[in-house]
Amino acid sequence: MIGRVLSVFATAADAPLRESQAEIDAMYRRYRWRVLLAITLGYGLIYTCRLAIGMVKPSMIDAGVFTPAEFGTIGSVFFYTYALGKLTNGFLADHANMRLFLPLGFGMSALCNFGMGFADTLLLAAILWGVNGWFQGFGAPGSVVALSNWFSNKERGRNYGIWITSHSFGEGLTFFAIGWAVATLGWRFGYFVPAAIGLATAALMYALMRDRPRTMGLPTIADWKDDHVAESDQNKSRSRIALQFSVLSYPTIWILGLSSAANYVTRYAINSWGPLYLQEARGFDEVASGTMLMISTLAGIVGSIGYGWMSDKWFGARRPPANLIFAVCEIIGLVLIFFGPANMPTLVVGMIFFGLGLAGLVASLGGLFAVDICPKRATGAAMGVIGIFSYLGAALQENISGALLEQHSHMVGSDRVYDFGPAIWFWIGASVVSMLLAAMLWRAKLRD
Repeated sequence: MIGRVLSVFATAADAPLRESQAEIDAMYRRYRWRVLLAITLGYGLIYTCRLAIGMVKPSMIDAGVFTPAEFGTIGSVFFYTYALGKLTNGFLADHANMRLFLPLGFGMSALCNFGMGFADTLLLAAILWGVNGWFQGFGAPGSVVALSNWFSNKERGRNYGIWITSHSFGEGLTFFAIGWAVATLGWRFGYFVPAAIGLATAALMYALMRDRPRTMGLPTIADWKDDHVAESDQNKSRSRIALQFSVLSYPTIWILGLSSAANYVTRYAINSWGPLYLQEARGFDEVASGTMLMISTLAGIVGSIGYGWMSDKWFGARRPPANLIFAVCEIIGLVLIFFGPANMPTLVVGMIFFGLGLAGLVASLGGLFAVDICPKRATGAAMGVIGIFSYLGAALQENISGALLEQHSHMVGSDRVYDFGPAIWFWIGASVVSMLLAAMLWRAKLRD
């Protein structure tokens, strides 16, 4: 039964190669940019279905629906299931037709958000948000498999940089549009609006996406671009399943995974608790806090594209030097946000530095670097392994941050007053650890 269901979403068999080079060139030029547009726009839009909870959190806490610790539990359940989903779906994505695989995940995530608009008990919210996490796990592995199928080694950094702007685009849309929806219509619409966006996105993905080039009678992207990296005879002869599991034997993947886990502590600390910090510690309202966080995401678009261009052009597709530069940028931003002079210009500059640095690191540590150092036929598996590290880090962050804020807060009349200090040191410390671990991979080598 399960096998029959999975076969519906399986990639098609290779088609006979087309004979006309002109036709091959025209089809590649047409479809690979459609695929890039689809995964960039689609992944950005579906991001609203995972980040909405951060924007509704202050209003729901004020309404007495959930406490910070309970939100920590709900958020951590999402990240645990997302980590599992990214791993399992990463392995599945290597065998799947992205035109069917991605719309399924996006549509189901949208339905989970709709259900969250009615969830006012901890158990129901944790279940729905956990299921949402698993379906969100379709997005990144599927997108990167599509990118690997349609773009070659030497151009992957630049185009990965374009795709990774979807994170910043989605975050900015969430912080601004969902912040407005919560402030204007109430917290339930903080879930209903992303649900509508998600369903529309699923339809868009089906219209624009395509399966692998070989299923359309096209040569592989490496053959079309004549862009090969030497692959061992052992890897060439191994089955795709064997290559997928071989990823677990690479020490570089384990170090990269730990570095990404630490980086995702900081990333989701700001996404998840940033609105609360800005509203409680800086006195912003929902729209103003969303606008401030949107500044970092706009900077992140520049950071994502800049990282891909810098690592490809300046460092010959080597990621570690660019990783160090962007890690320092991120840490400078965090220090300015939390310890700089308490004025608007400093906060804006801090958000820009943080957004630039974070976006580059998410592009590299969260996927591009893993794709570089693993066999390309195991791209989805590599993304899945890194994903489970990354989102276990994000999940632990939710638990630890929620507990720290709960322990270091007290009631003054009917208002809760927070001491963010311990949580802030936890977030900055994670960024430093991530930078040091990434630096250990200075000599990591590419694989075909």
